[in-house]
Amino acid sequence: MRAPDSPATMPPVVSARRPIRVGFAIHVMQVAGAEVLIEETIRRLGPAIEPTILCLDAIGTIGERLIARGVPVICLNRKAGRDWGVARRMAAEIKQRRIQVMHAHQYTPFFYSALAKLWCGGSFRLIQTEHGRHYPDIVNPKRRFVNRLFLDKLADETNACCHFSAKALCRNDGFVGSKIGVIENGVELSRYRPDRDVFAAKRLIGLDPARRHVGCVARFHPVKDHAMLMRAFIQLAAKLPDVDLVLAGEGQLRPNLEKQAADAGITHRVKFLGVRSDVPDVLAALDLFALTSVSEAASLTLMEAMATARPSVVTNVGGNPELVRNGLDGLLVPRGDSAACAEAMGKILSDPALATKMGQSARQRAETTFNLDVTVRAYHDLYVKLTR
Repeated sequence: MRAPDSPATMPPVVSARRPIRVGFAIHVMQVAGAEVLIEETIRRLGPAIEPTILCLDAIGTIGERLIARGVPVICLNRKAGRDWGVARRMAAEIKQRRIQVMHAHQYTPFFYSALAKLWCGGSFRLIQTEHGRHYPDIVNPKRRFVNRLFLDKLADETNACCHFSAKALCRNDGFVGSKIGVIENGVELSRYRPDRDVFAAKRLIGLDPARRHVGCVARFHPVKDHAMLMRAFIQLAAKLPDVDLVLAGEGQLRPNLEKQAADAGITHRVKFLGVRSDVPDVLAALDLFALTSVSEAASLTLMEAMATARPSVVTNVGGNPELVRNGLDGLLVPRGDSAACAEAMGKILSDPALATKMGQSARQRAETTFNLDVTVRAYHDLYVKLTR
Protein backbone atom coordinates (compact mmCIF):
# COMPACT_ATOMS: atom_id res chain seq x y z
CA MET A 1 0.00 0.00 0.00
CA ARG A 2 1.39 3.42 -0.97
CA ALA A 3 1.43 6.32 1.44
CA PRO A 4 -0.56 9.42 0.42
CA ASP A 5 1.13 12.17 -1.55
CA SER A 6 3.10 14.67 0.46
CA PRO A 7 1.10 17.78 1.42
CA ALA A 8 3.91 19.80 -0.15
CA THR A 9 2.80 18.55 -3.57
CA MET A 10 -0.85 17.84 -2.87
CA PRO A 11 -3.10 20.76 -3.90
CA PRO A 12 -5.13 22.46 -1.15
CA VAL A 13 -8.86 21.93 -0.88
CA VAL A 14 -10.47 23.75 -3.80
CA SER A 15 -13.92 25.24 -3.42
CA ALA A 16 -16.07 27.46 -5.63
CA ARG A 17 -17.35 29.09 -2.45
CA ARG A 18 -15.85 32.14 -0.85
CA PRO A 19 -13.38 31.25 1.93
CA ILE A 20 -15.13 30.21 5.12
CA ARG A 21 -14.19 32.48 8.04
CA VAL A 22 -13.18 30.00 10.75
CA GLY A 23 -12.14 30.86 14.29
CA PHE A 24 -10.14 28.36 16.34
CA ALA A 25 -10.43 28.55 20.14
CA ILE A 26 -7.61 26.97 22.15
CA HIS A 27 -5.77 27.46 25.45
CA VAL A 28 -2.34 28.24 23.96
CA MET A 29 -0.75 27.36 20.61
CA GLN A 30 2.06 25.31 22.12
CA VAL A 31 3.63 22.21 20.58
CA ALA A 32 0.97 19.59 21.36
CA GLY A 33 -1.56 17.44 19.54
CA ALA A 34 -4.59 19.71 19.22
CA GLU A 35 -2.44 22.72 18.42
CA VAL A 36 -0.52 20.88 15.69
CA LEU A 37 -3.88 19.78 14.24
CA ILE A 38 -5.02 23.41 14.06
CA GLU A 39 -1.79 24.43 12.34
CA GLU A 40 -2.07 21.59 9.82
CA THR A 41 -5.76 22.33 9.19
CA ILE A 42 -4.91 25.93 8.33
CA ARG A 43 -1.95 24.93 6.16
CA ARG A 44 -3.72 22.19 4.24
CA LEU A 45 -7.02 23.96 3.65
CA GLY A 46 -5.19 27.02 2.35
CA PRO A 47 -7.52 29.48 0.61
CA ALA A 48 -10.61 27.40 1.44
CA ILE A 49 -10.74 29.07 4.87
CA GLU A 50 -9.92 32.45 6.36
CA PRO A 51 -8.57 31.53 9.82
CA THR A 52 -8.33 33.38 13.11
CA ILE A 53 -6.94 31.79 16.27
CA LEU A 54 -8.25 32.92 19.67
CA CYS A 55 -5.99 31.77 22.52
CA LEU A 56 -7.34 31.93 26.07
CA ASP A 57 -3.99 32.11 27.89
CA ALA A 58 -0.97 32.73 25.66
CA ILE A 59 0.20 32.80 22.04
CA GLY A 60 2.69 29.91 22.24
CA THR A 61 5.42 28.66 19.90
CA ILE A 62 3.11 27.54 17.11
CA GLY A 63 1.12 30.74 17.50
CA GLU A 64 4.22 32.85 16.92
CA ARG A 65 5.05 30.74 13.88
CA LEU A 66 1.58 31.29 12.43
CA ILE A 67 1.72 35.03 13.09
CA ALA A 68 4.91 35.13 11.03
CA ARG A 69 2.94 33.50 8.22
CA GLY A 70 0.23 36.14 8.39
CA VAL A 71 -2.40 34.22 10.39
CA PRO A 72 -4.16 36.36 13.04
CA VAL A 73 -3.48 34.90 16.50
CA ILE A 74 -5.07 36.79 19.39
CA CYS A 75 -4.49 36.23 23.09
CA LEU A 76 -7.55 36.88 25.27
CA ASN A 77 -5.44 37.07 28.48
CA ARG A 78 -7.66 34.92 30.65
CA LYS A 79 -7.41 35.65 34.37
CA ALA A 80 -7.28 32.96 37.04
CA GLY A 81 -10.63 31.38 37.86
CA ARG A 82 -13.79 31.99 35.86
CA ASP A 83 -13.07 35.05 33.72
CA TRP A 84 -16.38 36.17 32.24
CA GLY A 85 -14.61 38.94 30.37
CA VAL A 86 -13.02 36.33 28.09
CA ALA A 87 -16.40 35.59 26.49
CA ARG A 88 -17.01 39.30 25.95
CA ARG A 89 -13.57 39.84 24.37
CA MET A 90 -13.97 36.73 22.26
CA ALA A 91 -17.39 37.88 21.05
CA ALA A 92 -15.94 41.26 20.06
CA GLU A 93 -13.28 39.59 17.93
CA ILE A 94 -15.83 37.26 16.36
CA LYS A 95 -18.10 40.17 15.44
CA GLN A 96 -15.27 42.32 14.11
CA ARG A 97 -13.91 39.49 11.93
CA ARG A 98 -17.38 38.25 10.95
CA ILE A 99 -16.42 34.69 11.87
CA GLN A 100 -18.88 32.12 10.56
CA VAL A 101 -17.68 28.98 12.38
CA MET A 102 -15.94 28.73 15.75
CA HIS A 103 -14.02 25.49 16.22
CA ALA A 104 -13.27 25.05 19.92
CA HIS A 105 -10.65 22.48 20.88
CA GLN A 106 -11.12 21.12 24.42
CA TYR A 107 -13.77 21.91 27.00
CA THR A 108 -12.73 25.28 28.44
CA PRO A 109 -12.27 26.96 25.02
CA PHE A 110 -15.69 25.52 24.11
CA PHE A 111 -17.22 26.89 27.33
CA TYR A 112 -16.11 30.44 26.53
CA SER A 113 -17.03 30.05 22.86
CA ALA A 114 -20.54 28.99 23.88
CA LEU A 115 -20.89 32.10 26.06
CA ALA A 116 -19.58 34.21 23.19
CA LYS A 117 -22.23 32.67 20.95
CA LEU A 118 -24.90 33.94 23.31
CA TRP A 119 -23.21 37.33 23.41
CA CYS A 120 -23.27 37.40 19.59
CA GLY A 121 -26.91 36.37 19.41
CA GLY A 122 -26.08 33.05 17.78
CA SER A 123 -24.48 34.70 14.75
CA PHE A 124 -21.96 31.87 14.21
CA ARG A 125 -21.95 28.07 14.28
CA LEU A 126 -20.01 26.25 16.98
CA ILE A 127 -18.02 23.01 16.87
CA GLN A 128 -16.71 21.34 20.02
CA THR A 129 -13.80 18.90 19.61
CA GLU A 130 -12.56 16.85 22.56
CA HIS A 131 -8.99 15.57 22.62
CA GLY A 132 -7.37 14.27 25.82
CA ARG A 133 -8.92 13.83 29.26
CA HIS A 134 -7.70 14.67 32.75
CA TYR A 135 -6.68 11.90 35.12
CA PRO A 136 -8.40 11.11 37.35
CA ASP A 137 -11.36 12.12 35.17
CA ILE A 138 -13.71 13.54 37.79
CA VAL A 139 -16.30 16.08 36.67
CA ASN A 140 -18.14 18.39 39.07
CA PRO A 141 -21.87 17.48 39.13
CA LYS A 142 -22.75 21.16 38.63
CA ARG A 143 -20.67 21.27 35.45
CA ARG A 144 -22.31 18.10 34.21
CA PHE A 145 -25.76 19.59 34.87
CA VAL A 146 -24.91 22.82 33.01
CA ASN A 147 -23.50 20.83 30.10
CA ARG A 148 -26.60 18.69 29.70
CA LEU A 149 -29.14 21.47 30.24
CA PHE A 150 -27.42 24.36 28.51
CA LEU A 151 -24.05 24.00 26.73
CA ASP A 152 -24.98 20.86 24.78
CA LYS A 153 -27.66 22.87 22.99
CA LEU A 154 -25.21 25.59 21.96
CA ALA A 155 -22.91 23.19 20.11
CA ASP A 156 -23.89 22.73 16.48
CA GLU A 157 -21.46 19.81 16.22
CA THR A 158 -19.64 17.84 18.93
CA ASN A 159 -16.91 15.35 18.13
CA ALA A 160 -13.86 13.67 19.63
CA CYS A 161 -10.54 12.37 18.31
CA CYS A 162 -11.22 8.80 19.47
CA HIS A 163 -14.05 6.71 20.88
CA PHE A 164 -12.59 6.88 24.39
CA SER A 165 -12.88 10.68 24.43
CA ALA A 166 -16.35 10.55 22.86
CA LYS A 167 -17.58 8.20 25.58
CA ALA A 168 -16.07 10.41 28.28
CA LEU A 169 -17.92 13.45 26.88
CA CYS A 170 -21.17 11.57 27.37
CA ARG A 171 -20.47 9.51 30.49
CA ASN A 172 -18.52 12.10 32.50
CA ASP A 173 -19.47 15.49 31.05
CA GLY A 174 -23.13 14.85 30.37
CA PHE A 175 -23.28 15.68 26.66
CA VAL A 176 -25.84 13.74 24.64
CA GLY A 177 -24.09 10.65 23.32
CA SER A 178 -26.15 10.32 20.15
CA LYS A 179 -24.91 13.76 19.04
CA ILE A 180 -21.20 13.01 19.50
CA GLY A 181 -19.20 11.96 16.45
CA VAL A 182 -15.63 10.73 16.08
CA ILE A 183 -13.08 12.24 13.69
CA GLU A 184 -9.89 10.32 14.25
CA ASN A 185 -6.55 12.10 14.38
CA GLY A 186 -4.02 11.46 11.65
CA VAL A 187 -0.37 12.03 10.82
CA GLU A 188 1.54 13.06 7.70
CA LEU A 189 2.44 9.55 6.60
CA SER A 190 5.00 10.64 4.00
CA ARG A 191 7.21 12.10 6.75
CA TYR A 192 7.51 8.77 8.57
CA ARG A 193 9.14 6.32 6.19
CA PRO A 194 9.27 2.69 7.29
CA ASP A 195 12.21 1.86 5.00
CA ARG A 196 14.85 4.14 6.55
CA ASP A 197 18.17 2.64 7.64
CA VAL A 198 17.98 2.48 11.44
CA PHE A 199 21.77 2.56 11.80
CA ALA A 200 22.07 5.70 9.66
CA ALA A 201 19.24 7.30 11.65
CA LYS A 202 21.05 6.55 14.92
CA ARG A 203 24.24 8.20 13.64
CA LEU A 204 22.24 11.20 12.40
CA ILE A 205 20.89 12.07 15.87
CA GLY A 206 24.07 11.16 17.73
CA LEU A 207 23.28 7.66 19.00
CA ASP A 208 25.62 4.68 18.93
CA PRO A 209 24.58 2.46 15.97
CA ALA A 210 26.00 -0.57 17.78
CA ARG A 211 23.39 -0.25 20.52
CA ARG A 212 19.61 -0.68 20.58
CA HIS A 213 17.26 2.03 21.78
CA VAL A 214 13.88 2.20 23.50
CA GLY A 215 12.43 5.67 23.13
CA CYS A 216 9.59 7.98 24.07
CA VAL A 217 8.66 11.35 22.58
CA ALA A 218 6.48 13.28 25.06
CA ARG A 219 6.60 16.25 27.41
CA PHE A 220 7.78 15.46 30.94
CA HIS A 221 4.39 15.79 32.59
CA PRO A 222 2.85 13.60 35.33
CA VAL A 223 0.17 12.28 32.96
CA LYS A 224 2.88 10.74 30.74
CA ASP A 225 4.36 8.87 33.74
CA HIS A 226 7.97 8.80 32.56
CA ALA A 227 8.85 7.70 36.09
CA MET A 228 7.16 4.35 35.41
CA LEU A 229 9.04 4.03 32.13
CA MET A 230 12.31 4.74 33.93
CA ARG A 231 11.55 2.07 36.55
CA ALA A 232 10.77 -0.40 33.79
CA PHE A 233 13.96 0.45 31.93
CA ILE A 234 16.04 -0.01 35.08
CA GLN A 235 14.72 -3.57 35.24
CA LEU A 236 15.26 -4.09 31.51
CA ALA A 237 18.78 -2.66 31.58
CA ALA A 238 19.92 -5.36 33.99
CA LYS A 239 18.90 -8.06 31.49
CA LEU A 240 19.79 -6.42 28.16
CA PRO A 241 23.14 -4.61 28.45
CA ASP A 242 23.10 -3.38 24.82
CA VAL A 243 19.87 -1.36 25.17
CA ASP A 244 19.66 2.36 26.03
CA LEU A 245 16.69 4.63 26.80
CA VAL A 246 16.05 7.73 24.68
CA LEU A 247 13.75 10.49 25.95
CA ALA A 248 12.77 13.37 23.66
CA GLY A 249 10.93 16.22 25.35
CA GLU A 250 11.21 18.70 28.19
CA GLY A 251 9.35 19.61 31.35
CA GLN A 252 9.64 20.29 35.05
CA LEU A 253 10.00 16.59 35.87
CA ARG A 254 13.29 16.16 34.01
CA PRO A 255 15.46 16.56 37.18
CA ASN A 256 13.44 13.78 38.84
CA LEU A 257 14.08 11.46 35.90
CA GLU A 258 17.78 12.31 35.86
CA LYS A 259 17.94 11.48 39.58
CA GLN A 260 16.17 8.15 39.00
CA ALA A 261 18.77 7.22 36.40
CA ALA A 262 21.67 8.39 38.60
CA ASP A 263 20.40 6.53 41.67
CA ALA A 264 20.22 3.32 39.59
CA GLY A 265 23.69 3.88 38.16
CA ILE A 266 22.51 3.99 34.55
CA THR A 267 23.00 7.68 33.68
CA HIS A 268 25.25 6.68 30.78
CA ARG A 269 22.42 4.58 29.32
CA VAL A 270 19.72 7.26 29.35
CA LYS A 271 19.83 9.91 26.60
CA PHE A 272 17.87 13.14 27.13
CA LEU A 273 17.40 14.73 23.70
CA GLY A 274 15.33 17.77 24.69
CA VAL A 275 12.57 19.18 22.46
CA ARG A 276 13.19 18.07 18.88
CA SER A 277 12.11 19.42 15.53
CA ASP A 278 13.37 16.22 13.84
CA VAL A 279 10.92 13.72 15.35
CA PRO A 280 10.88 11.56 12.18
CA ASP A 281 14.66 11.08 12.57
CA VAL A 282 14.32 10.28 16.28
CA LEU A 283 11.61 7.68 15.67
CA ALA A 284 13.58 6.12 12.80
CA ALA A 285 16.53 5.62 15.18
CA LEU A 286 14.48 3.64 17.71
CA ASP A 287 14.12 -0.11 17.94
CA LEU A 288 11.05 0.14 20.18
CA PHE A 289 8.65 2.95 21.08
CA ALA A 290 7.20 3.20 24.60
CA LEU A 291 4.35 5.32 25.96
CA THR A 292 3.48 4.79 29.63
CA SER A 293 0.82 7.46 30.19
CA VAL A 294 -1.72 7.14 33.00
CA SER A 295 -4.26 8.66 30.61
CA GLU A 296 -4.16 9.20 26.87
CA ALA A 297 -6.55 9.99 24.04
CA ALA A 298 -5.18 9.52 20.51
CA SER A 299 -1.43 10.12 20.83
CA LEU A 300 0.09 11.65 17.71
CA THR A 301 3.59 10.48 18.60
CA LEU A 302 2.29 6.93 18.97
CA MET A 303 0.71 7.19 15.52
CA GLU A 304 3.98 8.58 14.16
CA ALA A 305 5.96 5.70 15.68
CA MET A 306 3.53 3.23 14.12
CA ALA A 307 3.85 5.01 10.76
CA THR A 308 7.63 4.58 11.10
CA ALA A 309 7.04 0.82 11.45
CA ARG A 310 8.20 0.66 15.04
CA PRO A 311 6.68 -1.84 17.48
CA SER A 312 5.44 -0.29 20.69
CA VAL A 313 4.74 -0.97 24.34
CA VAL A 314 1.97 1.26 25.68
CA THR A 315 -0.28 1.40 28.71
CA ASN A 316 -3.77 0.01 28.27
CA VAL A 317 -5.50 3.34 28.89
CA GLY A 318 -7.77 5.73 27.03
CA GLY A 319 -7.42 5.58 23.27
CA ASN A 320 -4.18 3.56 23.26
CA PRO A 321 -5.95 0.20 22.66
CA GLU A 322 -7.86 1.84 19.79
CA LEU A 323 -4.51 2.48 18.11
CA VAL A 324 -2.33 -0.47 19.12
CA ARG A 325 -3.84 -3.92 18.69
CA ASN A 326 -2.32 -6.01 21.45
CA GLY A 327 -0.03 -8.69 20.05
CA LEU A 328 -0.27 -7.33 16.48
CA ASP A 329 1.17 -3.79 16.46
CA GLY A 330 2.74 -3.92 19.91
CA LEU A 331 1.94 -4.87 23.49
CA LEU A 332 -0.42 -3.30 26.03
CA VAL A 333 0.50 -3.21 29.73
CA PRO A 334 -1.43 -2.07 32.82
CA ARG A 335 -1.13 1.53 33.97
CA GLY A 336 1.73 1.98 36.47
CA ASP A 337 2.98 -1.62 36.19
CA SER A 338 6.72 -1.24 35.59
CA ALA A 339 7.38 -4.99 35.88
CA ALA A 340 4.86 -5.77 33.13
CA CYS A 341 6.30 -2.96 31.02
CA ALA A 342 9.86 -4.27 31.41
CA GLU A 343 8.70 -7.77 30.52
CA ALA A 344 6.87 -6.56 27.41
CA MET A 345 9.83 -4.50 26.20
CA GLY A 346 12.14 -7.44 26.80
CA LYS A 347 9.85 -9.80 24.88
CA ILE A 348 9.92 -7.63 21.76
CA LEU A 349 13.61 -6.75 21.93
CA SER A 350 14.59 -10.40 22.43
CA ASP A 351 12.69 -11.52 19.33
CA PRO A 352 13.79 -9.61 16.18
CA ALA A 353 11.28 -11.46 13.99
CA LEU A 354 8.43 -10.47 16.30
CA ALA A 355 9.65 -6.85 16.40
CA THR A 356 9.76 -6.70 12.59
CA LYS A 357 6.32 -8.29 12.23
CA MET A 358 4.76 -5.89 14.74
CA GLY A 359 6.44 -2.90 13.07
CA GLN A 360 5.12 -3.86 9.65
CA SER A 361 1.63 -4.37 11.08
CA ALA A 362 1.80 -0.96 12.78
CA ARG A 363 2.72 0.75 9.50
CA GLN A 364 -0.14 -0.94 7.67
CA ARG A 365 -2.53 0.18 10.38
CA ALA A 366 -1.25 3.74 10.14
CA GLU A 367 -1.72 3.76 6.36
CA THR A 368 -5.31 2.58 6.57
CA THR A 369 -6.44 4.49 9.66
CA PHE A 370 -4.26 7.49 10.62
CA ASN A 371 -4.25 9.67 7.50
CA LEU A 372 -4.05 13.40 8.30
CA ASP A 373 -5.49 14.34 4.90
CA VAL A 374 -8.66 12.44 5.76
CA THR A 375 -8.87 14.15 9.18
CA VAL A 376 -8.51 17.67 7.78
CA ARG A 377 -10.97 17.09 4.96
CA ALA A 378 -13.52 15.78 7.46
CA TYR A 379 -13.27 19.05 9.37
CA HIS A 380 -13.55 21.03 6.15
CA ASP A 381 -16.70 19.10 5.31
CA LEU A 382 -18.09 20.18 8.69
CA TYR A 383 -17.28 23.84 8.00
CA VAL A 384 -19.03 23.62 4.63
CA LYS A 385 -22.05 21.82 6.10
CA LEU A 386 -22.49 24.45 8.82
CA THR A 387 -22.29 27.42 6.46
CA ARG A 388 -24.63 26.24 3.72
